[in-house]
Order: sequence, then C-alpha cells, then structure tokens
Amino acid sequence: MFQAALALGGTLSGEHGIGLLKRRWLGDELGDRQYELQRQIKRVFDPKNILNRGKVFAE
Repeated sequence: MFQAALALGGTLSGEHGIGLLKRRWLGDELGDRQYELQRQIKRVFDPKNILNRGKVFAE
C-alpha cells in the first residue's frame, strides 16, 4: 500500500508523523539527500540523542 501511495505522488505521513512500521519506506519517499538532512537536523537539536530514542531519526 505504501509503494502505491508513493507511486501516485502521495506521502506516508499523516498528522501523527512516521510510525515505526513505515520507516523502511521513508527513504523512498524522501530520497537519500533529504533523509540525511533530517538526520543532521535531529543531531543539531538533540546531540545526546535523548529525545525519541529508537525512533526514525534517532539512530
């Protein structure tokens, strides 16, 4: 279903963000550059990785 949504130009996210079950498709939606940018933003605001540990950009 997620692949079909992306193929039609849709998104995986809703008002509650990306769930852990959707995270494997997030790179397909964002692309490598945007995905890495999101990770860098997370590191700027949470350098000790204490917020949302184990979630999408907390790796």
